[in-house]
Amino acid sequence: MNIAFIGLGTMGKPMSMNLHKAGFSLIVYNRNRERAAEFEALNSVKIAASPAEAAAQADIVITMLTDDAAVEQVYLGDNGILSACQSDSKPRIVMDCSTIYPVTSQMLAEKLAALGVDMLDAPVTGSEPQAIDGVLTFIVGGKREAYETCIPLFDAMGKKAVYMGASGAGANAKLANNMLVAANLTALAESLALVQKSGGDPQLFLEVLAGGGGRSGMAEMKGPKILGRDFSAQFMTQLMFKDLKLAGRLAESLQVPVPMQASVQQIFQIACNSGWGAEDMSAIAKCYEAWTSTTIGERNERV
Repeated sequence: MNIAFIGLGTMGKPMSMNLHKAGFSLIVYNRNRERAAEFEALNSVKIAASPAEAAAQADIVITMLTDDAAVEQVYLGDNGILSACQSDSKPRIVMDCSTIYPVTSQMLAEKLAALGVDMLDAPVTGSEPQAIDGVLTFIVGGKREAYETCIPLFDAMGKKAVYMGASGAGANAKLANNMLVAANLTALAESLALVQKSGGDPQLFLEVLAGGGGRSGMAEMKGPKILGRDFSAQFMTQLMFKDLKLAGRLAESLQVPVPMQASVQQIFQIACNSGWGAEDMSAIAKCYEAWTSTTIGERNERV
């Protein structure tokens, strides 16, 4: 099975590497060719000059891109994936793992279906460490038959794949997931700031959370980053802000009230406006530090 992987960024590069390690023949493409340099010396990996060239040589195409604009360019632009699908030599399935607006995903699925190609929307939960370790969870929408064909790929890149339903179902669920992730992270930062300002020990507070109903993936993964002042990006603040805006747009289209999402989006907006957009999303803790004149994790003299 020949796999084309398009988009070798923070997530795409380790995902495609895990496919290579699992023995799949790869054709890779990235707009910035320097990101593909690591693949040049690998056996069974080809580097394509365009998305169309990559797709024309593949049975299955996987894309992992930043946003709707990037996805539309790769699919619909000159030498894009759809242009390759108009020939006799075309992929059977295209899988987009990007986090984009569900309507965009459904639009692309319709265009591909007209050319005889199935599309899965298969965004992932997890960030760079999970992509490197191959323990992502895929949230999948599209035809079940296409999903089942791709199970070996999901197994190579992740620990679980959940089939959610028809086209767009994966994208819908991913936005709901990220809305919850961002709310959890914001609540964590708010609670840590309260403990810090009251003279408590945030490190001990994380131990409290680990043993009770307040425990969460954000406390486990982002708590140590906040206390250690490590805001190196695993998932950038500006990308979560983008996802929150998409979630709000989806909620508005469905007339679902999401007051918590609106508040959390504002905090991520403030963090981006403060110059922390390219830092890890845990950098929203800096908002609370600014508002409380404290540094979370700094030793308190109070008892």
